[in-house]
Amino acid sequence: MRDLNTENRRYVGTKETVAYVLDDIAQSFNIDYYRSIYIINILKIGLNFQKTATFIMGIWDIINDLLVASVVDKTRTRWGKFKPWLMIYAVPGVSISILFWLLPNFFGGSGLYYAPKLAAYLILQLLHDLAHTVITIARTGMTATITPNIAERTSLITKANLLSGFVEKAPQIVMGFLMDFIDRGIIKIDISSLYVSAGITVTAVSGVLAFIYALVAKERVMQSEEKPAVKGSMKAIITNKPMLLIVLSEFLGAFSVSGDLSLYYRDVLGFSSMATIVGIPGAFVSPMSYSYVSWARKRFSTKLLWIAGSHVDNLLLSGVFIVGCFNKNYKKLGAMIPAWMIRETIWMMFYGIMKVIPSEMKNEAIDYGEWKNGYRSEGMTGAAKEISAKLVKTFRDTLQTAILSKIGYVQGAVSGTQSEKTEFALFAMCTIVPIVTGLLSIIPKLFYDLSGEKLERMYEELNERRRLVAQQTEEVSQAL
Repeated sequence: MRDLNTENRRYVGTKETVAYVLDDIAQSFNIDYYRSIYIINILKIGLNFQKTATFIMGIWDIINDLLVASVVDKTRTRWGKFKPWLMIYAVPGVSISILFWLLPNFFGGSGLYYAPKLAAYLILQLLHDLAHTVITIARTGMTATITPNIAERTSLITKANLLSGFVEKAPQIVMGFLMDFIDRGIIKIDISSLYVSAGITVTAVSGVLAFIYALVAKERVMQSEEKPAVKGSMKAIITNKPMLLIVLSEFLGAFSVSGDLSLYYRDVLGFSSMATIVGIPGAFVSPMSYSYVSWARKRFSTKLLWIAGSHVDNLLLSGVFIVGCFNKNYKKLGAMIPAWMIRETIWMMFYGIMKVIPSEMKNEAIDYGEWKNGYRSEGMTGAAKEISAKLVKTFRDTLQTAILSKIGYVQGAVSGTQSEKTEFALFAMCTIVPIVTGLLSIIPKLFYDLSGEKLERMYEELNERRRLVAQQTEEVSQAL
């Protein structure tokens, strides 16, 4: 594969690059790793209601995806197509998240099926999903249009993922240690208060970082003056083979049923900060993994890199499962720390590929749609990508909650007091179950062919087409 940099000009300056990195940090600067513990054991939403809520939210997700995508694709303003939505999201998005983390203050001590609590939880989740759809589509579109130079875009994504990696996991690390200190009586505060304080803090910080990016970011890939109709947008998706394969792979991958590692670490091993400990060697390896992404893109096909980045963890998890099954090691920190640490370290060798390649594939698929159809439909394309996966995710999340009930999981139980059957089931759901249920997603990847000469030809033709459009627009402006 030859160098994809068909244009030497650089568009994104230092100020905007820093803002892009800050926005990338904002995406992961949260305590969502422990969200399941919060919902199940702190807020105490009954498992049976969670199944119903998950189904309702899944249907709502599909509806708002289509509505938001259609509106975004028709947006034309002096600031661009996506920037206004990044700005609009700021205040309501942060407010909804803060209210979500404040729920224990309003409903502390209430029962699993206390109606006002369940209603508030469901309403906030529905509003959160709507806000998340808006920001996801806007961010996806902004990344695809921030520069017409593919090499610069890849470099920007790589820098953001690399630099944000040093900061974004800080809330998760601190939260894990604080939870362990509380469980062991070292810190004398209520864990509910910890969640409320931490949730509000990270939400406010990430909101500020995202807003900085919304102020600074610019769109540089021109949109057609004609606003695509819904029918045209759907056609752009159907004729977009790369995006269809990505959608199909994610659709099949969404059937993968997995447990929550935070539940396994806390309820079986009694060690909430386990993720931080086993990730120490990998923390040194993951930054280095970005150094050979560009080299890998030139040497190997996108298809091979996609498969490697997506499925190498299956082999590693199978090794952890084998170790855990021997002599009930899944309950022993002495055995599980090295097993998970080895898995994490090897996995981090592929981290750069895993983070950069799928992001670039998504952007390239959007550009492919422009190449084939003559106009861009980032909103509807992004929605199509999400909808298929969300259909199955609704089923999967509902099933996962049902499984917790079936394996006898006791909500609000003290760490380490679940039954042995439940503990092994939690372990299996984090290791062997996702491997078996996620194998089908590899099939569409085998047919992906947007790389090498085809990809280079696409960008050569697109760059020339965009240059002519820009020239014609400038001539019209001068004539006026």
